[in-house]
Amino acid sequence: MTDLNDDVRKLVTAAIVASPYARLLGIEAEELAVDSVRLRLSYRPDVTTFGDTIHGGAISSLVDIAATGACWASHQLPPGSRGTTIGFSINFLAAGRGQDLVATARVIQRGRSLCVCEVDVHGKDGAAVARATVTYKLSGKPV
Repeated sequence: MTDLNDDVRKLVTAAIVASPYARLLGIEAEELAVDSVRLRLSYRPDVTTFGDTIHGGAISSLVDIAATGACWASHQLPPGSRGTTIGFSINFLAAGRGQDLVATARVIQRGRSLCVCEVDVHGKDGAAVARATVTYKLSGKPV
């Protein structure tokens, strides 16, 4: 993995991982590199549906935030860049139950304005919970 420079690391950490919504969910960065991030959603009853089953919306939010971070984790973004998720497909493979979940997002295609990521979500025990493909638009102009 290629290291991020301090400016890009601060941008991804402060603007994406520490955004109000990500903080509300309790998402934290574990690893940041060029075109790749690993984020953790800490287990707590506030993100469950019933019993200890983590809500699919919380898992989907973890995926979206991780993909956004991976897309912004680049040294080649023009000044004043803006971005938004434009496509999102997720497959839930198993319930996330009673444990932290970790999302690993990797850029698989980076074009002039579109960035495509694969995101894998696993439980702390290593079991696969979800797999997603996210398309994100980055541009130097407001979107």
